[in-house]
Amino acid sequence: MISEAVAATRPAGRIERYRRAEHALWDHYGLQPTEHFVEVDRPAARIRVVEVGSGPPLLVVHGTFGNGPAFAALARELPDRRLLLMDRPGFGLSSPIAYRAESFGETVAELQRQVLDGLAVKRVDVLGHSIGANFALRLALHHPERVRRVVLLGAGPIVQEAGVPRPIRLIASPLGAMMTRLTRRRGVTVSMIRGSGHAPALADGRIPQVMVDWRVAVNRDTDSMRHERDMVRAIVQRGRYRPELTFTDAELAGIRQPTLMLFGTADSVGSPAIWRRVIDRLPNGQLTILEGTGHMVWLDDPGGVARRTETFLSD
Repeated sequence: MISEAVAATRPAGRIERYRRAEHALWDHYGLQPTEHFVEVDRPAARIRVVEVGSGPPLLVVHGTFGNGPAFAALARELPDRRLLLMDRPGFGLSSPIAYRAESFGETVAELQRQVLDGLAVKRVDVLGHSIGANFALRLALHHPERVRRVVLLGAGPIVQEAGVPRPIRLIASPLGAMMTRLTRRRGVTVSMIRGSGHAPALADGRIPQVMVDWRVAVNRDTDSMRHERDMVRAIVQRGRYRPELTFTDAELAGIRQPTLMLFGTADSVGSPAIWRRVIDRLPNGQLTILEGTGHMVWLDDPGGVARRTETFLSD
């Protein structure tokens, strides 16, 4: 079932401020998205999906950088795809769920399956970024009949050897509550983007100020980072991902859908050598290394990332 009502758990003033920042971002890229709220019951949640474009459906799952509108620059470059930009539980305007490491994979796969059912979409391509890559691969593994192809943008918590990024370790630590509050400050948000390998793109305007404004609004006017910390604390223990989160070799071998990873050389999560080994474990995996791009590869080169994605999905 799709509900057009907005969750009433947040003060209306904050939500209105957030929506103004989001609308400005969509306007900057010349896009007019459609918003849906999908009610799921396992686990119980209201999940927001923003739909952009038309054509074959592509489910998009974000990382910690931001919810669905984080992909606005990429969406503009993929007009012939029906992008379904999902706010993960607790992020953006989706309601939170209680994550448990031992059931993480099954939970996120089932949640995405129900979102697709609510949107009356039988089969999709799926694109995931950072922790969203875990979501995408779990959907492909647990519900293979629903997934045609998989695209992974940037590195994510797929295998233990990639390690936990320092910001995620901090969020999981006792200092995490203070850190999530600090992200409401513009300077801290800019530092986080710069530290993710995007200093050149910030300097030359490829990441526009309206994108930074929107990201500050995510931190300031929604409860995204507080809920993100709850998730991180469930899946990170003593500076490492809990083993139930990451994929075993057997699980990777069971993901038979053609899968493309685009990894930037300025991405500090893992390394080209690690991701070559991971992709080699997939029966139909491909790895493309993008010189000079950071963790959010599409922010540095939306056109190039879109061309590679479209070519792969159309193959």
